[in-house]
Amino acid sequence: MNPVLQRLTRFVTARETGILLALVIVVAITTIANPRFLFSGDGFRDLLLTPSILLLVAVGQAIVIITRNVDLSVGSTLGLSAYLTGRIFIDLPWLPWPAVFLIGILFGGLLGLLNGALVAFAKVPSLVITLGTLYAFRGINVLWTGSDRINPSDMPKDFLALGTSAIAGIPYLTILAIVVLVIAGWFLRTQRAGRELYAIGSDPGAAHLYGLKVTQRTLAAFVVCGALAGLAGVLYAARYGTVNSQAGYGWELDAVGAAVIGGVAIFGGSGTVWGAAIGAYLLLTISRALPVVGVPDFWQGAVVGGLILGAIVLDRLLALRTARRLTDVHARQKEEVVS
Repeated sequence: MNPVLQRLTRFVTARETGILLALVIVVAITTIANPRFLFSGDGFRDLLLTPSILLLVAVGQAIVIITRNVDLSVGSTLGLSAYLTGRIFIDLPWLPWPAVFLIGILFGGLLGLLNGALVAFAKVPSLVITLGTLYAFRGINVLWTGSDRINPSDMPKDFLALGTSAIAGIPYLTILAIVVLVIAGWFLRTQRAGRELYAIGSDPGAAHLYGLKVTQRTLAAFVVCGALAGLAGVLYAARYGTVNSQAGYGWELDAVGAAVIGGVAIFGGSGTVWGAAIGAYLLLTISRALPVVGVPDFWQGAVVGGLILGAIVLDRLLALRTARRLTDVHARQKEEVVS
């Protein structure tokens, strides 16, 4: 087959293409119903800007899910990092704001390291560990924040400008999120350590027997996930200006939902960060689109839940079909050997 035609066929049949098409259809239908959704002064900018922070969290979540784990504490990590960002500007006003990005990333990475260590070394299921740290981190955030909150006046104008400014019509936050996405996608696709994450998620026992560094890779996946949640917390502060104890509440479920909707198998071993990124955009675009077309608020959660359930069922059906194909291939090979 012609290489160009082969790439085109692979693109058309990819799961991510279907999710991207769904995103385009949602935007098109909503724009027809209300042209201001896309063509108003802030419509296009918000379409790109609003999901950018969730994209970062979803990419980190996808990396963890690929290893057959899950991190339910990313929302709490985001909230803690966002409040830490504000406190740094208040308590250390002399510190240049670019350094705050590094602090937020390191802080999130440390929280991810705690999760990863408990999962990788203590051999406790990640669902249990991160459910516990979700509440622990959230409790620390509430205790630390109390009734206080960070206001836009507490942070530098240059820093806040990152959350609203754009270049050539593309928000800075979106550009930063895309850069992170490209790096993560390149790493998972081309680097040996990235490919090993898929092998670990497909069959952890076999990965151990093959000699892969399962413990180190799992630990690294959680650190990256936490670091991206920390970065998202810094950008959350820049985007919204106001940070309180509820920052990041519920984002862990949105991140898991975005990854699963984007084709990352909840059982690990398959999926891409590109799909998770598109899933993040689809998830938040639907949330914005439903009120525009007149769907009541109480149906929005049902629609999103239906998408997640549909994605899980589809993944299961695809896995069963693949297993049947492999069984048929092995049977034919056995018959050829016997004959």
